[in-house]
Amino acid sequence: MARVTIEDCLKDVGNRFQLVIMAAKRARQIEAGAQPLVDPEDDKPTVIALREIAAGKVTQAVLDEVHVHQPVRTRIADFEIRDELNEFRGDEDEAPAPRRAASSDDV
Repeated sequence: MARVTIEDCLKDVGNRFQLVIMAAKRARQIEAGAQPLVDPEDDKPTVIALREIAAGKVTQAVLDEVHVHQPVRTRIADFEIRDELNEFRGDEDEAPAPRRAASSDDV
C-alpha cells in the first residue's frame, strides 16, 4: 500500500477541511463504481482518493461528475434475501423472522 501524507495532498488543496470534503466525495464516487485515476493497488477507496488528490488528478470537474452509467447499488431487505435463499434451497418452511429488540412497552 502506498503511503500518502497530508502534506502531499495539501499542496494542491486550500486547507485540510477542503481536503476531507474532496477525499470523501471522491471515495464515494470510487465506491459507487467510478474508475480510479491512479493504479488502485488493492487499496480501499479512501486511500485511492487521497492518492489521486496527492497526484493532482482530482479537479472540481471530476468531483462534479455524475456517474449515471454506473449501476446503482440498492439495499436488499433481509426478508428478500431469506425468501430467495429458501426458494433456491427448495425449503418449504419459512426461516424464522428476526427477533425484534425489546422495548420499554414490552416490560
